[in-house]
Amino acid sequence: MKNYIIISAVIISSAFVPRLCSAQATAQTKIVLDTIYANDTKNVALFFPEPIRQGITGSDNFVFTYNREKEQYFGLLQAKPGKESNLLVVNRNGSIFSYIVSYKKQLSKLNYFIPLSNSIGNEKPIVTDSIQAEISKISIDNDTYYYQKFCSYLLDRRQYLGRYIRRNNGVIIRLENVVFDKEELYFVIQIKNNSTLDYDLNFLNFSIETRQKGKKKSLQRLYQEPIYKHHMPSKIAEGKMVRFVYVMPKFSLSDDRRAILELNEKDGERNIEMKISHRYINNPN
Repeated sequence: MKNYIIISAVIISSAFVPRLCSAQATAQTKIVLDTIYANDTKNVALFFPEPIRQGITGSDNFVFTYNREKEQYFGLLQAKPGKESNLLVVNRNGSIFSYIVSYKKQLSKLNYFIPLSNSIGNEKPIVTDSIQAEISKISIDNDTYYYQKFCSYLLDRRQYLGRYIRRNNGVIIRLENVVFDKEELYFVIQIKNNSTLDYDLNFLNFSIETRQKGKKKSLQRLYQEPIYKHHMPSKIAEGKMVRFVYVMPKFSLSDDRRAILELNEKDGERNIEMKISHRYINNPN
């Protein structure tokens, strides 16, 4: 842990000073909208950080339903076959969210937990002091810079956990390490493709699973959105290995919960699920 504290101090000091001195107005960055898939046989649930005040789709073959009388945090999306469209949602606090929506016969994801950071703006622009606004921007950029540096530091080290390995038809996923630093948990992950086919990664989801005790046992999973992904691959070529890092907000688990890593192949069936004990999450390096 002492080594992590030292490297943290070095990263922070190297990140803040030069950025503060170079604060200048830059050109507006083009926003790339995420795509949400839906079909006509299942409800896709979207959970927002604030209650929904208004939701509009751009085409009649998409339907977004939400409680118009009593504002709630979630809405349901369904779609019929046709061209892709868009979904615009306004929260009670004026935050605006915009997504591309597309029909897909087979769905791999039914629940979307949308963080406030995904908002593209606010319907009532908030006027702030220009200096304070620039400091806030620098703070966000410094967080990203810090994550990049600390993730690179972790990838330069090698620490394997023998029991956390899962495989399917030549594809192997290994959880190398879980490190706590500042207010985040860093999950160092390795994927190796020993098969003769490239592996196209559809998604790698991180969720918390609650195991209900008693006669009628049941499982409930809650998807957790990483705050940063470092060197996340989209493809692992045959015979190759990749290593990357998921950065999650700090959390702990009771003994009736565990973390789940779910690796899903695009247009394939080499899917892998790894269950991580609460003991390991609660005692990171």
